Amino acid sequence: MEIKGRNLIEGVPKTITVDDSEIREALSECISTIMNAVRVALERTPPELSADISDRGIVLTGGGALIKNLDKRIREETGLPVSIADDPLCSVVLGTGKMLSDFKLLRKISIE
Repeated sequence: MEIKGRNLIEGVPKTITVDDSEIREALSECISTIMNAVRVALERTPPELSADISDRGIVLTGGGALIKNLDKRIREETGLPVSIADDPLCSVVLGTGKMLSDFKLLRKISIE
């Protein structure tokens, strides 16, 4: 893949070619951070919600949900079903809008 940008030392435009191994290496720390966050969230999940997660699984939303094979990696590492929201880029905003329009529901699920 060709990437266009600016050479920070010379300040001129530059195009470089990167391969998939370089992309994987560049993303590896971010993916590890995501996996740690998933583990911590699952560890902190109250027992009464754990059954729901086991039955229904994890739904990935937002731009990170579009990272190729992230759903497969989370599935492999957690043993839980994982799916991607129908419209992951808009689902966070739409869900937030719904929560803000229903304060009773927001209070019901808020963490105190």
